[in-house]
Amino acid sequence: MKTAIVTGVSKGLGESIAKLYLESGVMVIGVSRTDNKALYAIAENNNTEFHHVACDLSDISEYDSTFNKMDEILFQDNVDTIYLVNNAGIVDPIEQAKNIKNVALQKHLQVNSFAPMAFTNYYLKKAEEHEVTLITAIVTSGAAQKPKFGWSAYCSSKASMNMYTETVALEQDEEQTGHKIIAFSPGVMDTNMQETIRSSSKEAFKDVEDFKGLKDNNLLKDTDLIAGVLIDIMTDEKIKNGKIYDVKDYI
Repeated sequence: MKTAIVTGVSKGLGESIAKLYLESGVMVIGVSRTDNKALYAIAENNNTEFHHVACDLSDISEYDSTFNKMDEILFQDNVDTIYLVNNAGIVDPIEQAKNIKNVALQKHLQVNSFAPMAFTNYYLKKAEEHEVTLITAIVTSGAAQKPKFGWSAYCSSKASMNMYTETVALEQDEEQTGHKIIAFSPGVMDTNMQETIRSSSKEAFKDVEDFKGLKDNNLLKDTDLIAGVLIDIMTDEKIKNGKIYDVKDYI
C-alpha cells in the first residue's frame, strides 16, 4: 500500500498534489492549519482515503501530537511506500533585512526550514523501523540560487533546503537504505503566495512590478500542471537521489 503525506494541503500546490495522488488511488494524509473538505469527495470517488491532521507548522509544540496522529493513520495498514511532500511554505517577511523583526524571521524559518527537516528526519526513522520505502520531496525555489532584494529570509530558507536535500541523500546512498530525497522548484504559480508578493511595496521588494506583470500577462502556471510534474518525478523508478529538480526542464 502506498500513502502520501502532504503539508500545506489546504490550498494551492499542496491541494493539487493531494488531489492527483488521490485520483491515482493513493491514500493521502494532509497537514495544514485548516481542513480541505473537497479532498474527501475526491478520495471517495477514487476508492481511497483522505485524512486531515491539523497543525500549525510555526508552532513546535504541536509537532509531537501531529506525528502521533499521523502514525495512527499511516501504520494501521500494510504500507510499503510513503511519499512525503514538504510543500508548506511562506514568503513573508518581504522586507529589507535591516527591517525584519525577530518574531517574523523565526516564524519564517520554522515553516520553511525547520518543518521540512523535522518531518523528513522523523519519517526517515519511522521508515527504518517499519521497513518501508520513503520518497521525500521538498518544495524549493529558484530564489535558493539567486538573491533578490527584500527576500533575504526566503532565499536563505530555500537555499538551506537544497543543501539539506543533498546532505540527506548522501547519507541514504552511503547507508544503502533505498530512501530517496529530492528538492523541486515549481516556478511561478497562480497561488495566494503570488498575491502576497504582488502586494509588496517597491521599497521592500524591488522586483514587485515584474511579479505583477506575470499575473497581468497570464504567465503564472496552474498548480495542477506543476503537481503532475512533481508526482511523475516522485513515482519514477529512475528518480535521482539528492537532485534539485526544476519544473522548467519538464514544461
